[in-house]
Amino acid sequence: MCVDDNAALCDNLREILDDAGYGVKVAGSCAAAMEAARGGFDVALVDVGLPDGDGVAFAARLRQLHPDVQVIMLTGHATIESAVGAVRAGAWAYLVKPCSTPDLLVAVEQAVRQVQNLEERQVLMARARTAEKLAAIGTLTAGISHEIKNPLNAAALQLTLLKRRVRRLAPEVQTALEGPLELVHDEIVRLNSILESFLEFARPRHLVKTTVDVAAMLTQVADFLAPQAERANVRLVRGWNGAAAVIGEEGRLRQAVINLVLNGIQATPPGGFVRIDAMQVERDVVLTIEDSGPGIPEDVRHRIFEPFFTTKAGGSGLGLPMVHTIVDQHGGSISVERGDPGGARFVIRLPAS
Repeated sequence: MCVDDNAALCDNLREILDDAGYGVKVAGSCAAAMEAARGGFDVALVDVGLPDGDGVAFAARLRQLHPDVQVIMLTGHATIESAVGAVRAGAWAYLVKPCSTPDLLVAVEQAVRQVQNLEERQVLMARARTAEKLAAIGTLTAGISHEIKNPLNAAALQLTLLKRRVRRLAPEVQTALEGPLELVHDEIVRLNSILESFLEFARPRHLVKTTVDVAAMLTQVADFLAPQAERANVRLVRGWNGAAAVIGEEGRLRQAVINLVLNGIQATPPGGFVRIDAMQVERDVVLTIEDSGPGIPEDVRHRIFEPFFTTKAGGSGLGLPMVHTIVDQHGGSISVERGDPGGARFVIRLPAS
């Protein structure tokens, strides 16, 4: 992003940076730059003197609002005071106009590399947090399997016996007891489902791989979830004609896609849609699940695949981590971004067969 009220200079900078492969936004004031910054950027070239504010102060504000970006200060009248101010504002570099093309490109390249290094460190830190939690899960698994699963099975068995005994009672007594018994039954099923999810996530089994017809699998998912989408007044949009096959375990891949589509249905208000797409891009099959809901806030987007992290009330925080594990087992990758309608867009890349 180039922030300078000299339109001719901005055009020159944009042409130079375009030729070097960078995408450039141009703003002639602090207000215009703040609006342009909402669309995201990595590096800002900021003039010291701007028509609606001090460039150094604006650079400090940019860094405060977007701590992962870098700022390069530009000035046609270099002074010690402005240089010191640029350093205090956290500027990556300080260039005097007119600067040479090599100096400009070196400064921008170094700033971009610094941004990429910061992003890589954040990814590594997130992986470290996930690894720590997975280690804790592994330690707990054996104890939970014995201490919780066995009592749950015993409770389910006793509930079945109790239901049989209730059926021998008078009809009016049966009616009074049916509600509480069904409530207990539903809660046991729910707890058992949570436990199974936890154990499956903690101890992922070896995949039994075959050739998976992606189009057929997605058709099954859409047909399975169509009634639920209809009840929620959410359209399921299908877009996977001609999708290639992948090598993997169909049941596990179907489970991952169901989880993502179901999340989209639950997040989308009535009248919205969830779109399922699949296409081959070079050597990969790319699956996209996008909804028209409110989306995932940017400040938590990088954490949604962490075990036990959830934004849902009463959520277990294991659904998306399990999807991530399944995709990883298949040698693929998964990412989330803001879709065009403003909702969440999950992108899965799997090696084509």
